[in-house]
Amino acid sequence: MMKAFEINTTAWDEENFTLFTDLTGIQIIDVITPIVMRERKFGEEYTNDDLIDALIEAYPSNKVYAYQNNNILISI
Repeated sequence: MMKAFEINTTAWDEENFTLFTDLTGIQIIDVITPIVMRERKFGEEYTNDDLIDALIEAYPSNKVYAYQNNNILISI
């Protein structure tokens, strides 16, 4: 089942994005957290695309779609 997750890794709202995926929250956290922590500890910069690509690489059989527009998101 597909779920929507808002991903917020910084203090800047404009950098948030929404994932539509059949991954679990734990799977997402397990992939994204090390990337975010490397940036915070060592200054290794990343983009939202890097996070999305890491999820796709880690779980190639799963569905991962990202929405990065700051407009209102409506789900019907």
